Amino acid sequence: MRKPYFPKQDGHPEPLRAVCSRRVRFEEVDPLGIVWHGRYPSFFEDARMALGDKYGIGYMTFYEHGVVTPIKMMHVDYHQPLRFGEEFTVEGIQHFSESARINTEYVVRNGAGEIATTGYTVQMLLDLNMNVLIALPPFFEAFCDRWKREEPCACT
Repeated sequence: MRKPYFPKQDGHPEPLRAVCSRRVRFEEVDPLGIVWHGRYPSFFEDARMALGDKYGIGYMTFYEHGVVTPIKMMHVDYHQPLRFGEEFTVEGIQHFSESARINTEYVVRNGAGEIATTGYTVQMLLDLNMNVLIALPPFFEAFCDRWKREEPCACT
């Protein structure tokens, strides 16, 4: 059992989850036929996009509200390799935070459902002038309020 990247906090709602499926492409492997370690951040990006699409809080939603969300920190743990042509899934798990940040955990599973890679990112919130936001912007605060009430998705 692995240690959680973002331990459960009392009073916080359950994490939001989204899964996307992929197949390892030729351009993603090294000469040994396994996924090059530098490709995993793009797999994490696929899961972040799936979360944004599912819950209506994607990159463009933030941007339309004058906010950008760059990665501040990323961590990756490699457990076993993915190979050329292999089908795999990436689960994005967004953890609730009362701070002006986005904490997302990732679980990459191979075609057999075994954990291949895990990791996390922390995104900071900036205005369009690249100033760090200390408080949640109103639209995201409203989203988090719905999330606390277990109704995070304003979409269908």
